[in-house]
Amino acid sequence: MLMYDIYMIIIGLLILLIGVLIGVAFLTLLERKVLGYIQIRKGPNKVGLIGILQPFSDAIKLFTKEQTYPIFSNYLSYYFSPVISFILSLMIWVLIPYYFNLISFNLGILFFLCCTSMGVYTVMIAGWSSNSNYSLLGGLRAVAQTISYEVSLSLILLSSILMVMDFNMMIFFFYQQMIWFMVIMFPLGLCWISSMLAETNRTPFDFAEGESELVSGFNIEYSSGGFALIFLAEYSSILFMSFLFSMIYMGGYSLTLIFYLKLTFISFLFIWVRGTLPRYRYDKLMYLAWKSYLPISLNFLLFFLGLKIFLL
Repeated sequence: MLMYDIYMIIIGLLILLIGVLIGVAFLTLLERKVLGYIQIRKGPNKVGLIGILQPFSDAIKLFTKEQTYPIFSNYLSYYFSPVISFILSLMIWVLIPYYFNLISFNLGILFFLCCTSMGVYTVMIAGWSSNSNYSLLGGLRAVAQTISYEVSLSLILLSSILMVMDFNMMIFFFYQQMIWFMVIMFPLGLCWISSMLAETNRTPFDFAEGESELVSGFNIEYSSGGFALIFLAEYSSILFMSFLFSMIYMGGYSLTLIFYLKLTFISFLFIWVRGTLPRYRYDKLMYLAWKSYLPISLNFLLFFLGLKIFLL
């Protein structure tokens, strides 16, 4: 019976990972379509019906291209950092609180924070190991940015955890049946959205690949499979961040169509911001993290702590 359970868990995880990868594929398609319409042009529309097979042809093209690597690079770390980045971004998906068949995490949010802070190292190693100045600069920028915003992200998360007094993600659903946390924590919700953008290195905070000053950062040296893995890791973390936002602030997890519509809307928000806002200046980005979000999240943390003690 035990072996049967283990097999079922492995099959469940495989189905989950395949689902995530297909979700990522269609998120890239959605992004290209939406950006097309924002810029008053058509998105991809040739491969398959209205371009629906475009992501798969892109994937085949990327993975069948020749793998090049710089002659002065530190080969092993250069080769494996995108792979580890991809594995880490997929590991977080184990946290989805399924009602059956999969692992239930009582300390899910801690696991999430551990995996996201591990992701910093892969970016740093990817930037350093290719032995190119632009890549190194891009990697260092991304690391500084991710670490800065992780602080405010953790503190914002702590406020929500104080409200429910649990690290299990399923608990958020029970506490939001009457009112969403987004209503009672509106400023924190907005801080969380922009911290999500910075954490996943998305426009307007995409300094790791700032084409205007860094010639695409640590993406320069990666082609074919390595680039595809970095790309997949970024998009799967975007999907997971959207998932986390709709769980913590928009009514918790439920196996309904409405929940997945909320998730899709938050993912759409990432694309909308990319099509609308120009890139931020780097020093302003740092000021935003340390001089705005950190004090705001600390103040709210103390406020919710006081509120909790008062209510008890």
